[in-house]
This record gives sequence, structure tokens and C-alpha cells, in this order.
Amino acid sequence: MLQTRQGGPGFLGMATQVSAWELIEETYAAQEGQRPGILIIDPQAISRHVIRGMLHQRGYRLLEASTVAEAREALERDGVDLVIADLALPETSGLDFCRQIKADRRTYLIPVVLITSVQGASMHVAGLEAGADEFLVRPLNTSVVRTRVAALLRHKADVDSLEEAEPILFVLAQAIEQRDEAISGHCKRLDQITRALGTALNLSRAQLLALHRGAYLHDIGKVGVPDSILFKPGPLSPQEWDIMRQHPITGEAICRPVKSLALVLPIIRSHHERWNGTGYPDGLAGEDIPLLARILQIADIYDALTSPRPYKRAVPGPRALEILAQEAQRGWREPRLVGAFREVWETTLWPAQLTALAHVQPAAATSAPPDIVPVTVLK
Repeated sequence: MLQTRQGGPGFLGMATQVSAWELIEETYAAQEGQRPGILIIDPQAISRHVIRGMLHQRGYRLLEASTVAEAREALERDGVDLVIADLALPETSGLDFCRQIKADRRTYLIPVVLITSVQGASMHVAGLEAGADEFLVRPLNTSVVRTRVAALLRHKADVDSLEEAEPILFVLAQAIEQRDEAISGHCKRLDQITRALGTALNLSRAQLLALHRGAYLHDIGKVGVPDSILFKPGPLSPQEWDIMRQHPITGEAICRPVKSLALVLPIIRSHHERWNGTGYPDGLAGEDIPLLARILQIADIYDALTSPRPYKRAVPGPRALEILAQEAQRGWREPRLVGAFREVWETTLWPAQLTALAHVQPAAATSAPPDIVPVTVLK
């Protein structure tokens, strides 16, 4: 696998051919000098030795594990960029381990190469269905292994470069939350609530990941809202509401350049819409409101109700459910989702006493009883 570079160190600046490995080496060298790390998982030491022999001259950081437990430790500790796993592992199958890697949002972007001695298309198909990025059959060809590994690492480096902006946005979103002590932990609780509701609704892994990201990024547009409005203890004026209603549009614009956040953009823009079309910023109604935005909205309102704010006291969980039901009757929330949330609340959230989801404590002084605080002031 060769690529052409113009004006390199070749004769008189003529085009020179550059291997995939050289391109990968340059990419990782730019990332704090870190060499790409490859984790080889095989219960047989001789098999690990063979693969190591094929790759050691390439300058990779080669890590070994003989068990799934050792592999998990390496994944958490050693900065792994690619996994090579035998299909026959002692604790679980290589297929199941591959599924576990791809189901974990911390590792799902790591390429996985599965290796087996079993011939046949059905095994190959099973590996790809488990999420494997490559499937190799013994006896292994050194050139094929090197080429496949180089190609997967190059793709991983490209993905990593695209993902660099995402952590920065998360830090920005958390900084916005930390501006207001009253909402401390709000995003983390939204993540937990939306995950519980999304799982109950049998959402896909991609949708659950979008909800996780949306929980932290949904209000990132508030970076453009003045503190005088964001922290105002009383109702907003019409002019102030006009400014506040722009934050979903601002947030979407901030996150739009990050390709990995494509499924999150509708959450950011539409989480303040209402089922009957009276929400903002677009006045969407019914099924036109994206499902993930509707899910996050239910969690957002519940957490806002059950957490203290400078302008209101916290509402107990059962009362928050009543208010959500009233808003569904009023046409603001989707009745089906409110009902589904009640079931999740009764079976999952409330039995756990909401230990990580909401801190029901008396708020700072307020003269209004919690029952008469409308959700419209939950900015």
C-alpha cells in the first residue's frame, strides 16, 4: 500500500513513494510522540510470539495478554490503538469480546482484528457481524498482516484527529455548568436518566451514545447568554426570553463542525420544543420533534423539578411525575414518553432512591411553594 508525496527527499524533489506505515508514524509522532499501541490477545504464547515477530520491526508498542481480564486491564491502562484477538479465548469467545469492545463508548473506535484457524465464510461473517474490522485465517501471511494493520491504524489516526474537537466541547459544556452552582451535577444526572429511559425503549447503541453526548452538550449554547439573564432570580422579560431562546441555535452551530456529533445536533436544537408546537426555537410539533430530543427533554424537566434552583425549591419525585403528566395533558409533552418514563422511574430510578440522579434538599430562601413554580421558568 503506497501513496505518493510531492517534493519529498527524493532526487531533485521528485515525487517519492511513502508507505502507509510512514504516514501512520508521522501522524502519531505529532500526537506527543506516542507510538501506536497494538494489543495481542491469545492464550498461546507461541501464537503471540508469531504475531509479534511480524510487527516488531514496524516500531509499534506491542502489548500482550493471555486472558480477557488482562486484555481489559491493558485497554484501560495502556492507550491501545488496535486489538488483535484470537477467536478462541479462555473466558469468552473472541466474538463476544469484540462485541464488548464495540459496545463500550470508551473503546468502540478501536479497530479489532480477529484471527482463527477455522476456514469458512460463515465464521468470517460472524466476525464482521460482531463488529470486527478485519478477519484473518491462519496460516497468516506476514505481508497481509502488516498491510491490514497499517491500514486500520491509519484510519484510526484519521478518526482520532476528527474526534479531537469533541473533548474540548465537553470541557466547555462542563465549564458552563460550573458557572452555576445550583445546577451542579445536572448533566451527569441527565446522562443516567436518559440512559435508563433509552434502554427501556430499546434504542440502538448509536442512539444511546447520542443521548450520552446530548446530556452534556444540550445547553452548550448558553455560552452566548449573558449572566444577567442566565442567573436572574425572577421571571425573564420578553426581550430576555428572545435572547434565551437563541441558545439551542447557538449550541447547534457550535457543535455542527464535529462530524461525530451529527446525531446530537437535533437534541441540542430541539430539546425545548413542545408536543403541541408551542416550544422553541422552531415551533415543531408531534413526531416532527426528534425522538432523542423528546427523551432528553423529559429527563431535563424531571431533574430541574427535583433539584433546587435559586428561584424555587426542589419537588419530590412523585410530585414531579404529576407535573409531567399535567404537562402531557396540556399538550406540552408526548403522553407515550411520559408514561414510559413513569414506568422506568417506578422500576429503576425511584427504587434506587435517586442517589445519583437528584439531591432533594431545601433550596435557598424562596417564598413560592414548589407546586406553583411553572416549568416555563426552568431556564
